[in-house]
Amino acid sequence: MTLTPPAQPRRTDDSDPTETAEWIDAIESLTRQASPERANFVLNRVLDHARLIGVTTSGLPYSAYRNSIPVAQQPAYPGDLAMEERITSIIRWNALAMVVRANRAYGELGGHIASYASAAEIFEVGFNHFFRARTADFAGDLVYFQPHSAPGIYARAFLEGRLDEADIANYRQEVSGKGLCSYPHPWLMKDFWQVPTGSMGIGPLSAVYQARFMRYLDARGLAPTEGRHVWGVFGDGEMDEPESIAGLTLAARENLDNLTFIVNCNLQRLDGPVRGNGQIIQELESLFIGAGWNVIKVLWGSEWDPLFAADTNHVLLRRFAETVDGAYQDLGSKAGDYNRAKFFDLDPEAAALVRHMSDDDIHKLKRGGHDLKKLHAAFAAAKAHKGRPTVILAKTKKGYGMGGAGESRMTAHQAKKLDVEALLAFRDRFDLPLSDQAVENLSFYKPAEDSAEIRYLKDRRATLGGYLPRRSEAATTPIPARPQPDSYAGFALNADGKEMSTTMAAVRILGNLLKDKAFGPRIVPIVADEARTFGMDNLFRQIGIYSPQGQLYDPEDKGSMMFYKEAANGQLLEEGITEAGALSSWTAAGTAYSVHDTELLPVYIYYSMFGFQRVGDLIWAAADQRTRGFLLGATAGRTTLSGEGLQHQDGSSHLAAAAIPNCRAYDPAFAYELAVIMEHGMTRMLDEKRDEFFYVTVMNENYAQPSIPEGVEGDIVRGLYRLSATLPGVETRVRLIGSGTILREVMAAAEILAEDYGIGADVFSATSFTELARDAMAVERRNRFVVTNAEESHLVRMLPGDLPVIAASDYVRAFPGQIAPFVAAPLTLLGTDGFGRSANRKSLRRFFEVDRQHIALAAIKALVGRGACDEAVLTKAIADLGIDTGADAPWTL
Repeated sequence: MTLTPPAQPRRTDDSDPTETAEWIDAIESLTRQASPERANFVLNRVLDHARLIGVTTSGLPYSAYRNSIPVAQQPAYPGDLAMEERITSIIRWNALAMVVRANRAYGELGGHIASYASAAEIFEVGFNHFFRARTADFAGDLVYFQPHSAPGIYARAFLEGRLDEADIANYRQEVSGKGLCSYPHPWLMKDFWQVPTGSMGIGPLSAVYQARFMRYLDARGLAPTEGRHVWGVFGDGEMDEPESIAGLTLAARENLDNLTFIVNCNLQRLDGPVRGNGQIIQELESLFIGAGWNVIKVLWGSEWDPLFAADTNHVLLRRFAETVDGAYQDLGSKAGDYNRAKFFDLDPEAAALVRHMSDDDIHKLKRGGHDLKKLHAAFAAAKAHKGRPTVILAKTKKGYGMGGAGESRMTAHQAKKLDVEALLAFRDRFDLPLSDQAVENLSFYKPAEDSAEIRYLKDRRATLGGYLPRRSEAATTPIPARPQPDSYAGFALNADGKEMSTTMAAVRILGNLLKDKAFGPRIVPIVADEARTFGMDNLFRQIGIYSPQGQLYDPEDKGSMMFYKEAANGQLLEEGITEAGALSSWTAAGTAYSVHDTELLPVYIYYSMFGFQRVGDLIWAAADQRTRGFLLGATAGRTTLSGEGLQHQDGSSHLAAAAIPNCRAYDPAFAYELAVIMEHGMTRMLDEKRDEFFYVTVMNENYAQPSIPEGVEGDIVRGLYRLSATLPGVETRVRLIGSGTILREVMAAAEILAEDYGIGADVFSATSFTELARDAMAVERRNRFVVTNAEESHLVRMLPGDLPVIAASDYVRAFPGQIAPFVAAPLTLLGTDGFGRSANRKSLRRFFEVDRQHIALAAIKALVGRGACDEAVLTKAIADLGIDTGADAPWTL
């Protein structure tokens, strides 16, 4: 919603001004004599009673357009104010120089000057007084940095000595190996950034679930998190992203007072004002109040305090309420004379308030987000507040300090270059000790190591435990040894024909691992309101559902064996209907080895359609953050989920997974394949400490599960193994590959070919077309650098020669098509391209032409094409197999 400030009623609209004045005097007296909290309580009681007796209240859900913390309640500043302002100016210059230098030398590199320029004071208050680092006995705070402000964080690290001049001179030039990434990227700077915050919106949601996960760790006795805080600095435009606000009510509902957002309200997004015709700060206050947050506004700097003290009639508040953000931006980009004429002089009382001030004095009236004292008071109040999360709404200027080149300008966000005149003006405004030549050369400035500035900066960080951001790669409390596969997955490895779905097998493996007294507590099971769908309701009672309040009610099903059990130390994270929230919890758990010094194994099981398709950006962020864990895409494939239709049927998640370098994606058909893959995943992630995660698709289709053949484990994890071979003496042969649930159709097709047409078929199970393609690509690349091919890929070893190959899966053709460049034989691809349909499995497989009949026909056609089979056999097969040759292709409907 966009809240347009209402026109304020003038005194002439008041039928009884004396009575009104008495009410106002009463609330002001109550505020002075008691407290603002008491006044707020009384007002709310009056409003509640007014509603009860039928009075329609028109009060808006936000406070006046002024600072939340009065001057009288503002604590003394604990640092050297002049010193911190000087350091802030130096960092602001180096950040600007870093971006402008890069674009002067390489015009296409990009970068952002204006975002950090607006947020510099916000960050410096945090760095100097609040952001605590990890120490030997304290795991530290976690800070989610506004992504476009990365140059400022690098500039500070340069002064700290953590980055040298060569580092910052190589901003956005990473290919050589010595460069700084554009935004916070733990993958690209593994010792520096803790968390990624881009794309926009990911940071706020991740911060909420990270703060919640800290409580979960403490409640379960896995790691002490008392006193730790999650800080997030975000943009006001960024709050339009759905993910930015998706977790707000959770944070309030679970009383996450270990969480503080600071929203940098510079009123400007990429193209123009965030709310040109409204007031984004008031809108955000309404949003956060409605979600149950504590809101602190920091709108006006200390220079305004005397004006507020003199303004007994609240004329300034009236003018503020009448001014929309588009006008604020116009005023912010202009000098004092313009502000006098266009803001103060429009109201005689406002004009009188500033009559004693020069135009230059008016120009120096700062916004609160650039005032260290105002910001410190807000940070301190947020940290002290108990029972609710806090948001600080800090009003700033986009491009603060850039003057006519970008301050509060529509083009500020895109500004990458400044001319010499603008650079000199910047230098003069912040009183930087730089010569004209140094400014023109964009020279970085760093005071001497023994200078007062560097000593102060380092001392402040030492007091707070050390430098931030800083990422740790290993946990000092590694995960305990897990049980052997025979003990937790013996039923799958030796199934001996027992019927079950791979989803059931996955849940049973998980349940058995959870029972292990040492290893089990380190597993974090996560669901998004689908536990009963996946047969996980037995875990409700076994391990409990995490709820910070425990269970304040008797569940309706308390008499059943698997009743809904919430507990303060519950292990299962039942996230409700929010895949984005569940994925954020999974990331928090999967990076606990780094962020919380505690190694865990998160397992998030969900409808596969609602993973990569719905929250793929969050999965990319998890990959960037070097998350370790399992994503189990259940009810996977386009034909396994009977009756649901196109919104629920997944034919593409494996394609998305294949694009993420550290995602190992598998599509097993049998429970023993699943068991081998999960053990392999735990070996890689937990034993070898590899920063990768496993996406494994499982199905809800029950069928007979065979026991594991001897010696296939290695080929299962490589992605392809031979399941059955043609009997000796059969001359006409073909090779059939299937993955997931379609493997059984491939096996049935082999029987049709053998029994009805005398054609032999070697059957292969492709547990991962993605792993096969990656291995083949790597081998091809290595062979490119030598005169003669020195290696063979696993795919080539398994599929030598020119016998036709038919590859079928429950996903679009492009999924098995990943192996096409590396197969020398004729290759036919079958898949489920097109929209899903509501039908039973048999009908769906016939419709998408991945059933046994179409697979058999594809094999016969391939043999006819190479002259190994007579055309008459193909004609007969079309009739025998009931193929409708006039049907439209499924992807055309």
